[in-house]
Amino acid sequence: MAKTNKPVPTMGAQDSADAVYDARKQGAPKMGILGLQHMFAMFGATILVPTLTGLSVSATLLFAGLGTLLFHLVSKGKVPAFLGSSFAFIAGYAAIAPNGEAELLPYACLGVACSGLLYLLLSLCFKVFGAKRVMRFFPPVVTGPIVICIGLILASSAIANCQTNWLVAIVAIAVIVICNIWGRGMIRIVPILLGVIGAYIAAALMGEVDWQPVMDAAWIGLPVLWDNTVFSLFGPQFDTGLAITAIITIMPLAFATIIEHIGDMSAISSTCNRNYIAEPGLHRTLLGDGLATILASLFGAPANTTYGENTGVLALTRVFDPRVIRIAACFSIVFSFCPKFAAIIACMPACVIGGVSLVLYGMISAVGIRNLVENHVDFMRSRNVLVAAIILVLSLGIAYSAEGAITFMVGAVTISLSGLAVGSLVGIVLNMILPDQEPYWDGGAAAKAEADDIGLPLEAELENLPISE
Repeated sequence: MAKTNKPVPTMGAQDSADAVYDARKQGAPKMGILGLQHMFAMFGATILVPTLTGLSVSATLLFAGLGTLLFHLVSKGKVPAFLGSSFAFIAGYAAIAPNGEAELLPYACLGVACSGLLYLLLSLCFKVFGAKRVMRFFPPVVTGPIVICIGLILASSAIANCQTNWLVAIVAIAVIVICNIWGRGMIRIVPILLGVIGAYIAAALMGEVDWQPVMDAAWIGLPVLWDNTVFSLFGPQFDTGLAITAIITIMPLAFATIIEHIGDMSAISSTCNRNYIAEPGLHRTLLGDGLATILASLFGAPANTTYGENTGVLALTRVFDPRVIRIAACFSIVFSFCPKFAAIIACMPACVIGGVSLVLYGMISAVGIRNLVENHVDFMRSRNVLVAAIILVLSLGIAYSAEGAITFMVGAVTISLSGLAVGSLVGIVLNMILPDQEPYWDGGAAAKAEADDIGLPLEAELENLPISE
C-alpha cells in the first residue's frame, strides 16, 4: 500500500536507525533473552488474574502463549502484541463465583467465551462498515463510567484481603509505587511483579506462607484439568439459569476490552511506525483477540487481551520484530507445564493479593476517569450527565444492595443480572436514543492515552500514521 503524505508524530514513530524490525540479525541467544524479557513484562499482571479469581495459573500461562500465537496467525504475523489475562472480566468472575468456587467458575468461563463472540461480531462490522460507524455506539461517556465501576465494585474485596495483614499489604503497595514513580528501565515496566515478589518475601519472613503444597507439587504436569473446562458443564447437572445469568452478566464487559484493544493497537502503531489499524486491520486484530479469548475460556483460563506492558518493552528496546513476541509466547507455554511453579502462586497469602489488587483496582477506575478526560467529554451537557449518572448508580447501587443483583424468572429459569450488566446495557441504550449532535469518538484520544503511558506523543490522527509496505 502507498504511504500517506500527511504529517506523522516526530518522536517515537520515526523510523530511526536503531529500530529493529528483523531481530534475526541479532542472533538466536539475544532473541531468546528479548523474548524472556517480554514474558516477564506480562508475567505479574497475567498470573495475578487467576490468583484473584481462583482460575488455574498453569492454564492461564498456557493459553496466554497459545492465544498470542493464534493472534499472530490471524493478524498475518505483523503485529508485535502479546495477549495476557484481562482484568476487565474480574468483576464478572466475582459475580458468578464470588469465592472462586470450582463448580461455579466454568459457568463464568462460559460467559466470557460468549463475550468473545462480540469480538467476532465487531470484527465483521469493522470489515463491512468501517471503524467510525461502529464506534459511534460506544463513546467514552458510556465506556468511561463502565470502567470506573469495574474498579469500584472490586474495591471491597481488595480491602478484605488487606485486612488479613495490613503490614504486608502496605509493603506491596509501597514497592509498586516506588518502582512505578522512581524506577528506571525494566524496573518501571514490571512494578506489579516486583510488588508481588517483595510482599511475598515479607509475608514469608512473618510466617504467613505455608510451603507444604509447593513441596508436594510435581515439577512436570498437565496445565489443564477437565473439571475446570466449560465442556465439563454439559450433562444432567447443567444449570440453565446460571448459564444464562453468566452470559448476560459478563458479555457487556467485552465492550471495555474492545476499547482497550483499539487503544493498544493505536499505541503499538505509533511505537513501531507502522499503521496496524490499516494493515493487517482492526478486523483481523479483533478477530485474533476474540478467538484467543474464546479458546482460553473454554479450557478454564481467563480472557485474553493485548498488553500495554509489552508495548512499553517495545519502546524501551526498539526491537519491533513480532518473532520476539512469539518466542515469549513459547516461554509462557513451557512454564505452564510446571505444577510446582503454579503451587508457589497458589500459596500466595491473601494480604499480598490484597495490597497488589488495591492498587490495580484503583488504577482500573482511574483509567475510566482518564478515558473521560482525554476524550473531553462535556459534562455541561445534560445528556452526558444523565448517561454517566445512570450507569454509575445502577452499577454500584445494585452491586452493593442486599441482593447484589436483579433477579427475575423467564419461564422456569431464574436469571440474575449484576449491577455492572444492568448499568452497561442501560447506558448503551440511553446513548443511542438520547439526541446528540456532537461528533462521535473514533478511538484517536484513547490511542493518545495509551501512547502517553509509554512516553510517546501521538500528535497525528490514526489515519495519518504511515502504512507499512
